Amino acid sequence: MGSKLFVMWAAIRGVLLMLVIATAVKAPAGELPAEPPKPILVWEGISSWYGSDFHGRATASGEKYNMFAPTAAHPTLPLGSLVRLVYADTGRSMLVRINDRGPFIEGREIDVSYEVARSLGFEERGLARLRIELLEVSKRPWRARKTKN
Repeated sequence: MGSKLFVMWAAIRGVLLMLVIATAVKAPAGELPAEPPKPILVWEGISSWYGSDFHGRATASGEKYNMFAPTAAHPTLPLGSLVRLVYADTGRSMLVRINDRGPFIEGREIDVSYEVARSLGFEERGLARLRIELLEVSKRPWRARKTKN
């Protein structure tokens, strides 16, 4: 009986100790940076969007195009690069990953997914002048992760 009581008392102390430690420790991984990342390069250009005609088709990165994902096509930026797109008319911005090549129409700088156009507020217009802020350049050739169908 004495050893059972000792084990139970030790278990209770262990649980209480874990609760005290867990409430006292802050996890830094969940904290947001104080300032947004500084862009490597900033420029402006005309953007268009593409949607259902391409939904499910392979992109230049090898992944399937998802019109509801925050992705974009650019003719020269390395696949996997991260850009922030800012639409001054609405004041909205969005982080976007480059996963495809395009646009293939002269005078256009970037093609975004339907979701990006909707979120920024120009899906009805079809075209918008955006500020493009390059935040991160992919350091290695980017390939889509293979998913099971």
